[in-house]
Amino acid sequence: MALERNEPQTRGELDFEVQAALRMAAELTALRSPALDVRQLSLWQYGTAVFRDVTLVVPSHRITSVIGPVGCGSTALVRSMNRMNEIDPQARTRTEGSVFFHAQNIYGPDTDPIAIRRRIGMVFDGPNPIEGDIYDNVAVGVRDHREFGSLDDTVERALRQAALWDQLKDHLHESSHTLTHGLLQRLCIARALAVGPEILLMDQPCRRLDAMSTYQIEEVLHNLRDEYTIVFVTGNVQQAARISDYTAFMLADLPGAGQLVEFAPTRELFTRPADRRTEEYIEGRFG
Repeated sequence: MALERNEPQTRGELDFEVQAALRMAAELTALRSPALDVRQLSLWQYGTAVFRDVTLVVPSHRITSVIGPVGCGSTALVRSMNRMNEIDPQARTRTEGSVFFHAQNIYGPDTDPIAIRRRIGMVFDGPNPIEGDIYDNVAVGVRDHREFGSLDDTVERALRQAALWDQLKDHLHESSHTLTHGLLQRLCIARALAVGPEILLMDQPCRRLDAMSTYQIEEVLHNLRDEYTIVFVTGNVQQAARISDYTAFMLADLPGAGQLVEFAPTRELFTRPADRRTEEYIEGRFG
């Protein structure tokens, strides 16, 4: 009996398979050489466990979202990625575990947390402009560092990256307090970008914004993803589904400490979650 032969593939089918193979190879590279490698990380504040034993990798040049109900430890986890939790001395912060950045444990005894925060920037859940004009708000972190070159060029670059240059270039020396809430949040993104970080951490950057301002920030993040690694906390599961490449789902266990339930590519986590609790949270059954 003659063997049946498959019909030859069309050029379109071959192109699709090649593109799919290239995407898979790119994802494997992003996972094998992660921007951050978090290993068995636990955090205590005020003597209470905030989250325990979190292990995950943050892929390079991808957008990773962290979702979960209030009290799950998502914000504290992201703030642990550049030692921001230590800023408040009254919190009596204690951290166990490791976060590797370029093969260096940022919690190692020889690590300078200030240097880490310059390379791993942070944007908070509400705008926090400094007193001064728009220019000063962007330049504040680089004014005394000559390695950044021309201050004017640095400010322009950061404002362009935050999609603000065309709108604000003629108003640089006006007070930042004249800006809307949404523009202020993008100004804070520009300030974080001005120092040239490799990673940008964001804690619910759209939580207090209207739909148009949220859309504009999502567009900014989409345009930044090829140049930066982005990790953001969001309480909006639809937002995570829209713009992130990977998603981590956290949940507080019975004693109250957060735990990582699941971490996966966003499409996989939202369509084929491995844990029933992930499915229930995404479907809005709790949280």
